[in-house]
Amino acid sequence: MGGTQPRIGLNLRVAQKQILTPGLVQMVSVLALNKLELREMISQEMISNPVLEELEEVLSLEEVHQKIEAEKPVDGALDTRDGDKQDSFEQIDFGSFFDNYLDPGFKSPATEDIEKPSFENFLAQPSSLADHLELQLRLSTCSEAVRAAAFSIIGNLNEDGYLTATLEEMVQTGEHKLEDVEQALALVQQFDPPGVASRDVRECLVIQLRTLAPENTLARQIVSDFLKQLQNKQYREIARALDRPVQAVERAVEIIRKLDPRPGQRYNNNQARLIEPDVAIVKTGNDYQVTVNEDGLPQLRLSHRYRRMLEESGTSRDVRNYVKERFISAIQLIKNIEQRKQTIIKVCEVIIRRQRDFLDKGIDHLRPMMIKEVAEEVGVHPSTVSRAVANKYAYTPQGVYELRYFFSEAVQGPSGGGTSLINLKRLVKKMIEEEDPIKPWTDEQVTARLREQGINVTRRTVAKYREDMRIPSTHQRRVKA
Repeated sequence: MGGTQPRIGLNLRVAQKQILTPGLVQMVSVLALNKLELREMISQEMISNPVLEELEEVLSLEEVHQKIEAEKPVDGALDTRDGDKQDSFEQIDFGSFFDNYLDPGFKSPATEDIEKPSFENFLAQPSSLADHLELQLRLSTCSEAVRAAAFSIIGNLNEDGYLTATLEEMVQTGEHKLEDVEQALALVQQFDPPGVASRDVRECLVIQLRTLAPENTLARQIVSDFLKQLQNKQYREIARALDRPVQAVERAVEIIRKLDPRPGQRYNNNQARLIEPDVAIVKTGNDYQVTVNEDGLPQLRLSHRYRRMLEESGTSRDVRNYVKERFISAIQLIKNIEQRKQTIIKVCEVIIRRQRDFLDKGIDHLRPMMIKEVAEEVGVHPSTVSRAVANKYAYTPQGVYELRYFFSEAVQGPSGGGTSLINLKRLVKKMIEEEDPIKPWTDEQVTARLREQGINVTRRTVAKYREDMRIPSTHQRRVKA
């Protein structure tokens, strides 16, 4: 028989796939919380999980071990009838967590002797909307062309956070391609606050609904197609058009009412605000030490009373299973809180090594530093570092700074070295502040002065950074004699 016979075989392929377990999901979310948010989360967990208790006293490590030894159960005291050994408390693989958390916790020896600053509220100047967005942009992965277009988009936002220039107008400047501007807009619209860089209120609300209530398609449809009727409270008309109950429309409207049609306004308060640093970087001798601010955070322990319920023979199987689940959940939370602390410490230790000159001498010595570089040094994914520094502040000898402030792109500096993008902007701003208002510097002159200092940038770069800082053009700054 002619022709090729079909060949049947079995091919095996090995591939790695990451599965997000509930514990991992919680770990990721806990890491991204700042101190105030963590405190709120712990309070909520203590309400929902009776196994968690707040520790009223803090004992030394030696005192903790003494109490644990004194209260260890007698061998054989656990009920094992019906052969159900898996229900015994000792069969639960809780590791050493009972040693540390069943009774009062203890201060870590690594941080016990560090002299901490008083963790009271600190005054800090609030970030502008542009600052807030630029920090997120510097942490984003995109091409340089898209990044440049994104900076221009941020520079064209009004106080409410809306984009005031059309994409076509931005392309007509000759600095960007339409494809890059479109990608940049999609990127910036993913940033916080939700709804930023929208072109009208409809787009603003739809973006917020996608972010804050992704499951509510009815609310998005109402905003997209019935905004006028929504403004006029014509809910019955909307319900008839969508063939939905009026009650469903009213529930969707309640969600829409919670949205913010002016997302940029929260960054327009010029008053200094009180913040609590999440970490302190303090000098001890010739070295710097990191201390995580845990003042005011509930110190957690596991409940003795619920442990005894597992050990008592009269406890029903359903109750035992419930209590075991609560113990597992409580221990996972304690592990995640400790993991958050250790990750923040490791990231800050890298910041100390890389930004030693800043800590010693001040902001003029801030070095360029990328999220990816710190992640490689810590041994984690860049997204882990991004979450570890998100919305967190550090007390340093130079003042209180947002942790993201330490991350900045490199610009070629003196002797082929690098200077941070933040420093470059500060230099441009300082030159313009010191110029003769009758004969203000042109972008070309600022570029030439920077090159004299060994910083190799183009005129277009200087113009872009000037626009990012909302500094008017030479013509607009000129004061007639």
